Amino acid sequence: MLRLVAIVSLLTFIGCGSPKNADPAAGDDGPALRKVRLALNWFPEAEHGGFYAAQQQGFFAEEGLDVEIIPGGPGVPVIQQVASGNVEFAVANADQVILGRAQMANVVALMSPMEKSPRCILVHEQSPIKTFNELENCTLAMNVGRSFAVFLQKKLPLKNVRIVPYNGNLAQFISDPNMAQQAYVFSEPYVAKEKGVATRSLMMHELGFNPYTSILITSDDLLDAEKGLAEKMTRACIKGWKHYLEHPQETNNVISTLNPELDVAALQFGAEAIQGLALPTSDDQFGRMTLARWTELLTQMEEVGMTKPGQVNPDDCFAVDVFALATQH
Repeated sequence: MLRLVAIVSLLTFIGCGSPKNADPAAGDDGPALRKVRLALNWFPEAEHGGFYAAQQQGFFAEEGLDVEIIPGGPGVPVIQQVASGNVEFAVANADQVILGRAQMANVVALMSPMEKSPRCILVHEQSPIKTFNELENCTLAMNVGRSFAVFLQKKLPLKNVRIVPYNGNLAQFISDPNMAQQAYVFSEPYVAKEKGVATRSLMMHELGFNPYTSILITSDDLLDAEKGLAEKMTRACIKGWKHYLEHPQETNNVISTLNPELDVAALQFGAEAIQGLALPTSDDQFGRMTLARWTELLTQMEEVGMTKPGQVNPDDCFAVDVFALATQH
């Protein structure tokens, strides 16, 4: 994911204006909308497009919700925010849910817009490295404490690979043809191309590490107290993601105003890349997650020492009953 400079306007952002389908008289003559907060794990990007579409197209309002989308940034503790009740919902990745539950931060996933992880290792197109097995004799920039990085180091010999900290930008990568670095396939490849550097993406899901990404999460406490609220939020987000993947331009225009570091062309590139990672929008199980996938991820994280065996139950990591209710209508 491309590290961007902090944007002051994002810190005070409350919403995208009146939802397109919302009744302007609501609140005076109609029932008041339920106010909830959705914390993003990063600055607004294509990976959040479906959530913004749900707001812009009025899908939240249709469910009786007034959703405040709170932009994130480096190190934003969305797991802790949800577990503590500071926000009702957030965006995170599946491995973060497992790590959170291992630390008694009882968060739970509701839906996932992507079936395949966008995480990749970026190399120069002219590099001799064409597969993970050829990842050697280079400098690799990545956050070594992250789950994917630990998995990569355990899985591959990484012969003559010098691992350095990931600094959040492409400057060193662009200047050094022998450099590789962590990336998201819908972000950094576009930026490198714009700077005249052709790249190749080695996808982590092809290596076998495939956590659900940009998932909607909530807390066990909220599910216990207000499962209907989680159902409404899930249904609206599924609608939002389907709309975004089919018609991204209008939402991209909004995201670009919230995050001036990304122009509409970059966001369009991102939306198209996400289409290749998601289920077809015509699939009535769009957004689904499976026990098999959660179990596999948990086993991998146990094997590489990220969690202790038996510390987390995969059944507790996602609310399959909420998703089923949300997709019945």
